[in-house]
Amino acid sequence: MHQPDIILHGYYFSSTSYRARILLNLKALAYESRQIRLDQGQQHEPAFRALNPMGAVPVMEIDGMALTQSPAIHDYIEERFPEPPLLPTDQPRRQRVREITSLIACDMHPVNNLSVLKKLRADWQFNDDDIALWYAHWIRRGFGALETLLKTTTDAGEFCVADQVTMADVFLIPQVANARRFDIPLDDYPTIEAIDAHCRTLAAFEQAHPQHHAPADKR
Repeated sequence: MHQPDIILHGYYFSSTSYRARILLNLKALAYESRQIRLDQGQQHEPAFRALNPMGAVPVMEIDGMALTQSPAIHDYIEERFPEPPLLPTDQPRRQRVREITSLIACDMHPVNNLSVLKKLRADWQFNDDDIALWYAHWIRRGFGALETLLKTTTDAGEFCVADQVTMADVFLIPQVANARRFDIPLDDYPTIEAIDAHCRTLAAFEQAHPQHHAPADKR
């Protein structure tokens, strides 16, 4: 299959951009990376808003489209490039993957998104300590539930579901990186820590890490 040109508009520290990089690496898809400097407000510039009216990353240009919203991007790539599969063929496991990705994408990431944290600072005068407490609350709430789910209702091993990398791992590893960035202890989540440690030994995950994609002034 001929690979189409792919442009990924993202920000190195954005966990949703991190997810997209992992996804493309796992699918062995080459892409052009274009940095949208969220720290400089480039997401609000008219040219980028023309791609995504929400002014958020990532945006993936592919097949003549500008795809927005991380789960939708992942669904499209999985359907467009089904090998290697990142959703199990077994229906219960497939559903479990979707539950895990939804827990992260719906219950954890949105409340700790950069735009939310900025709003808390601007309108409710949150300081750095307040932000840290807010962030840690939602990480612990989500990881507490996920750790229980992984321990009691799945066959998690080296990966979230069974013995293959899936979309669940693609969503989890950037969220773990966020927790570490905010110095949130992970001792209460040994299953999550073990999955993260294993995934980070894989080139597709390691090469997608923010440290390899930071702009020059952030290195």
